[in-house]
Amino acid sequence: MTEPHVPDPSKLAQPIGDPLGEILHLLKLTGTFYCQSRMTAPWGIAIPGFPEVMNFIVVIDGRASLKIGEDAPFEIEKGDLILMTHGAPVSLFSGPEAQLMQLEELPIRKVTELYETLEFGGGGTESSVMYGLARLDHASSPMLMALLPDVLRIDPWDEEAGSWLQGTLRFIASEARELRPGGETVITRLADVVVIEAIRRWLRRAPEANRGWLKAARDPQIGRAIVAIHRDPAADWSVEGLAQVAGQSRSAFAARFTSLVGIPAMQYLAEWRMNLARQRLRETRLPIATIAADLGYQSEPAFNRAFKRVFGTTPGQARRSQQDISG
Repeated sequence: MTEPHVPDPSKLAQPIGDPLGEILHLLKLTGTFYCQSRMTAPWGIAIPGFPEVMNFIVVIDGRASLKIGEDAPFEIEKGDLILMTHGAPVSLFSGPEAQLMQLEELPIRKVTELYETLEFGGGGTESSVMYGLARLDHASSPMLMALLPDVLRIDPWDEEAGSWLQGTLRFIASEARELRPGGETVITRLADVVVIEAIRRWLRRAPEANRGWLKAARDPQIGRAIVAIHRDPAADWSVEGLAQVAGQSRSAFAARFTSLVGIPAMQYLAEWRMNLARQRLRETRLPIATIAADLGYQSEPAFNRAFKRVFGTTPGQARRSQQDISG
């Protein structure tokens, strides 16, 4: 049995100026897959849904029509980024005259395990589109995904978005046309940046993003407590200790934390530790006992019980399941 870990002053010494920014800068994508497509009208693609991941479309050149799920189709054009946060099925086509083909029926060329290209169509007007699948990988992902809209669209003509988005898309288009050695790596890394930046921009700017956990992260007092938990999740935190970080009385802190986040502070701490544990089980080969100790659990059985209480499965089962998925 390990000794309780007290909060590490060195981890809390850095000033907390922007709690939300500190959280968002750690966002990254994993399991990313890209298909770079060049089509000539008439053309149409039916893409199945992937409910466990996000899917997104970036128009590199030209224009197209996009139908998401059962919604009415709408036009997208060069520079548009459409992110479907819950992996909805989509139909992508040149116009009403186009016949849809299933994705698996098309002449896809596999470049790497994570990058494919597609060229087909009727020989008319050309459009270039990148389609991708990805999972947001961060311990805060479940909370973020619950707040994101089903469809997130970045307007290429938005004054603030225009410069960085258009410049990045031009670079992606250049690499896609030439596909020099290593070009697929450049394309996928840049596309990762575009998608992450789109999410960060929505979280910072959309009025509907100022609720729940995100509103709490922006709060000058509760945000400090959230960052303290994130910086030192293994610490033997108490409501009193977190209230001290927030600069509030115990009762005022407990009430405000629950009001903003929707759950008590100690439950948030437990769920945050479990999200970190799931991430480490997926990304590392660390022994489960090491992960448990790193996250403040004094015994592996206690950690296993907490993990199963949150996810309905044991850490060992979760790791084996992830290994089965990854091959």
